[in-house]
Amino acid sequence: MLNSYFTAQGYEITTVGWGKDALTFLEKTVPDLIMLDIRLPDIDGYEVCRRIRAHRRTEHVPIIFLTERRERSDRLAGLELGAVDYITKPFDVQELRLRVRNVLRRSSMEQLSHPITGLPAASLADERLREILQDNDWTILSVGLQGLKEFAEAYGFVARDDVMRAVGMMLNHVVSESHDPNAFVGHVGDTDLFVIITPEKVKPIQQALRVRLDEAMSFFYPRSDWEASQVNPNVVLPRMQVAMGVLQASDRAPSDIEELKEAIVKAQRS
Repeated sequence: MLNSYFTAQGYEITTVGWGKDALTFLEKTVPDLIMLDIRLPDIDGYEVCRRIRAHRRTEHVPIIFLTERRERSDRLAGLELGAVDYITKPFDVQELRLRVRNVLRRSSMEQLSHPITGLPAASLADERLREILQDNDWTILSVGLQGLKEFAEAYGFVARDDVMRAVGMMLNHVVSESHDPNAFVGHVGDTDLFVIITPEKVKPIQQALRVRLDEAMSFFYPRSDWEASQVNPNVVLPRMQVAMGVLQASDRAPSDIEELKEAIVKAQRS
């Protein structure tokens, strides 16, 4: 019922019936809001909430408990775990809609940085990209991380996030060394980054980032695995690589921000 109702309100909804299925879903997708029951067929909602809050990728996602458990101790337990709201059944669906709307509004205002890299999140990045669409002279360095899916399958999503965080820090540091006060680093996707920079500084930033990534690559893997791969050709690691490309206003002026973001990603293959 809630799936149909909120879909009709224009929300994109994913529904799972088991706690472990929810945690598996969250390994690949970070939602804007989680509505969570306490009584689940496997692990209870409290445990699901604990695991969500323990993971860096999802620790800031707002959670609303929606449950028939009405005791004060249950409500306090849910709020103690970091839930933003605790609603008991039966409930007024219109009131629930307004609570969901208010939580999402607060969340969108708070989430100004990417939860993993700390770089400007989508809202700020989109705002900056819209600004340069009005100009006729801009240069963008596109940076994409490839092979992260296979890396995460081998070493887990915590290790994957560590790689993302390290690359974001290196890129931000290299750009800060360029001393361009108008430079901007942001995301166009979870694994695709971009830098708005003056044309003469694109190449030095690209080269400096490549050198630092080459130096750091071995540290992303368990030491024993990396050393084994260096001496034994039969040991194959899930290889990661960074693709870069440069996009300029003179190449082809995008008509809107979505076309510009697509062009930024495609520039990595040029």
